Order: sequence, then structure tokens, then C-alpha cells
Amino acid sequence: MALPTHASTLERVWHYVYLTICALIFLFLILPILIVIPLSFNAEPYFTFTEKMLKFDPTGYSTRWYDLLLTFGMNEPDAPRDSSWWADAWNNAAWINATKNSIIIGFFSTVIATSLGTIAALGLSRPEMPGRRIIMAILISPMIVPIIITATGLFFFYSSIKIQDWGIPYLGVILAHATLGIPFVIITVTATLVGFDHSLTKAAANMGASPTRTFFKVQMPLILPGVISGALFAFVTSFDEVVVVLFVGGLDEQTIPRQMWNGIREQISPAILSVATILVIISIALLTVVELLRRRSEKLRGMSPG
Repeated sequence: MALPTHASTLERVWHYVYLTICALIFLFLILPILIVIPLSFNAEPYFTFTEKMLKFDPTGYSTRWYDLLLTFGMNEPDAPRDSSWWADAWNNAAWINATKNSIIIGFFSTVIATSLGTIAALGLSRPEMPGRRIIMAILISPMIVPIIITATGLFFFYSSIKIQDWGIPYLGVILAHATLGIPFVIITVTATLVGFDHSLTKAAANMGASPTRTFFKVQMPLILPGVISGALFAFVTSFDEVVVVLFVGGLDEQTIPRQMWNGIREQISPAILSVATILVIISIALLTVVELLRRRSEKLRGMSPG
């Protein structure tokens, strides 16, 4: 917010002090990311800035660690990069397999979390819902309870029902990640429903529309930005989660965070920094989409002058 022209000297001083404090806090939060990104281009296998990097010598920078993401685990990484080489990378490269697992788990867990979270938010938004505050607290508890407790509980629960013997790949991890993603969907959809005019659904019912038709033709178009925002948060939660995967995931269910964890434990490689940089870019893109959807939702509900 701009400083008014009639502000006093003390107000001007506090204004600039406030901006300085905000800038320092922002720098403190963003500094680790700013360090990781250039280090991912280090030509040497170190996690520190080399002398050549500090002097901006081009020979001190390399994309070798990004290339390692494609070749690590391949049968013939040095073969000519033709169709057979790419087939080898697709089938055997460790990081590519981890990416495929993360996308599969993230997609299905997001579908489940978005469906159940949206239904729950619609019910909790109705004032006649009995005990809705208690139900809301229970449903968003996975966001509050430490993840290690949730992972331990899921491990013992899955062991008791022998979910590993059901023969459905990724099932345990998908359900666990859906549990973690549901609170984000509930919160975002509930926030969207705050400005929703329930008289629209009553009008649709008076016109003879069924509850299903009313939902898809009246409610869904208006709450869609909140639903998509919740789905993105659920996907990011699944894509970045590692603790639950370590507890309930099988040996062949290596996700990107788990692969990074194994890389830190078994062999320190700057390739981890390359993965971290890619994840940062993906997160920024998703957050940008969420912000655009938030602004669109405000415009649809008449809360934004734009």
C-alpha cells in the first residue's frame, strides 16, 4: 500500500522500517532456494560454490547433474541417444521411474482427496449441519497432527488389514496421501463457499432441477476455482511427501522425495540439487495457477473490484 502524502515523519519512518523488515524476512525464507538453484549447475561434485563459480568462469558451470537424472540406473547410459536409448531411460532410469511413481500416486490421491473433500465441504457449509465444528476439526486433523504420528498409525492399520496382499499397486500410498490432501481441499472449497448464495440452489430446486443437476449446473461452476485450488494443494502435498512413503510404501514404490532421501543416505550427489530446482519451478508454477484461480474466484463472487 502506497504511503499517503499527508503522512507524518514518524509514519514515513515506520513505513520504510516495515518494508525493510518484510524484505529481510522474505530474503531469509527465499535464501535457501536461491542457493540451491546455482549449486545445481556446479561442474564439480560438491555442495559448495567453487572458486570458478564465484568468478563466474563458464567452465565452473555444467548441466551434468541434470543429465545424470536421465542416465542414472540405465543399462547403457553411454550409448547413442536414439530411440533405444530413450526407451532404456524410460524403463530403467531411477529418477524417471521415481517421477512416474510420483505422478501416478499424486494423480489418483488428488482425485480421491478432491472428490471426498468437496463433498465434505458442501455438507459442512450448510448451517443446519449438526456438529459441523467437531466434524471439521476431525477432518482437518491430518494437517495438524505431526506427520510421523499419522505415518505410524497408517503403518499399523495397513499391517492389520494386510493391504499389501490385496494386489493393488500403490494403494496404500494413494490412500495415505489422499488422507493428507483432504484437509486442503476442505479448507479451500469451504472458503469459496463462504460467498456462495444458497438461494440459487433453492431456485434451481423450485424449477424442478434434481440435486445432481443443481450441483453440476449451479454450484460447481461457481466453486470450481476453489476445487481446482484444493486439488493443486493436494497434488503438491502428495508430490512432496516422504515420511508416509517411507512407512507404508513398497520397495518398488520409489517417489521423487524418497529417491532424494535415499540419495542423501547412500551417495551424496549434486543431482539432488537438480531435482530440488525442478521441484521449485513446478511449485512456483502451481502456486501461480492457485493465485490466478483465487482472483478468478473473487471476481465470480463479486469480492474484487477487478
